[in-house]
Amino acid sequence: MTAPGTHDFWAASGHRLLARDASGGHAATDDFLRAYWRRPELRPVAESCAVERALHAELVEKPRALVPADRLQRVKDKDARENYAVMLAFRDHLLRHASLEAALLALFRQGVGRTPPLFLDQLVHVLLRGILDGATDAFQPRAGELLFRPQRVSIVDAGTMLADDEIVEMHATTGGFGALGQLVVESGTPLRTISLDVLTPENAAQYWARSDRYDMVLDLSFGRPGLDALCRVLERWTAHMLGVGVSVQPVQTIQDERWSWHVGLDAEANAIMNALYEGADVDEDRLARVLSLFRLEFADPQQMLARVAGRPVYLGLAMNAQKVLRLKPQNLLVNLPLARAA
Repeated sequence: MTAPGTHDFWAASGHRLLARDASGGHAATDDFLRAYWRRPELRPVAESCAVERALHAELVEKPRALVPADRLQRVKDKDARENYAVMLAFRDHLLRHASLEAALLALFRQGVGRTPPLFLDQLVHVLLRGILDGATDAFQPRAGELLFRPQRVSIVDAGTMLADDEIVEMHATTGGFGALGQLVVESGTPLRTISLDVLTPENAAQYWARSDRYDMVLDLSFGRPGLDALCRVLERWTAHMLGVGVSVQPVQTIQDERWSWHVGLDAEANAIMNALYEGADVDEDRLARVLSLFRLEFADPQQMLARVAGRPVYLGLAMNAQKVLRLKPQNLLVNLPLARAA
């Protein structure tokens, strides 16, 4: 249940299917695991063999059931066998850890292997829903969407506007009218220009009912509430996942002769910051891809590597050449200068 004065959001994340321990960690329940077995990729189709149908029925009823390798090999369809193998490996990884947080950290630190990126995004989604539970500021969950959903970037009057990439693509191909809209597009009839609401303090109350639609634009410009909200989300993400208190503040430039550590929050920003740190030339067009810079400081410098203790960590966020931002929340977890692994 949602506490009085707070809002529910991201119902589709599956957060209601999880259990929480005394320390606030999340544990997989049978219902949470069952939701995976009910995914379209694993549901039997008309051509599925009897072995596959029986296996699926058993896993829906008992989502932790062991599946011997020889039984899986009796599934006739090769693609189905592959899907079940991947899902079983992922499920077993989750169950080997005391919490989903520990399982996700292990994947980030040891390598994701065959784990589908979609599953990683879903874990970030559901864990972040728990981290932001009780949120009263709609800008924080909207900013949190950056951690598990790619964003399409538009620079409007020197402002940085982010719209959900999948929603933008849907409107571009169907005008937001589904299959009917796609037929119209294919007929050559132009559709209306994409128009999505920009999240503002005045319309922020609308976000809660629309949160699973991902259809509100975030203004990430310097000095705007969206950028401040992203800082707070990064702080809460780090504190929950690593047990490390940090403060994150946006900066417009890095002017630090003792610049000692940085973390790119995405692949593009990481490459640009590495080049700048090493003194390489970065052309203006590529520098223009940088959307935001941040200064991160540890609440307790003793939790940092001794050689950089007390020094700020600079963070960067950038779009790629296609003007898409793909923030990687794992970068913040595995690349901070921690004295020891959390």
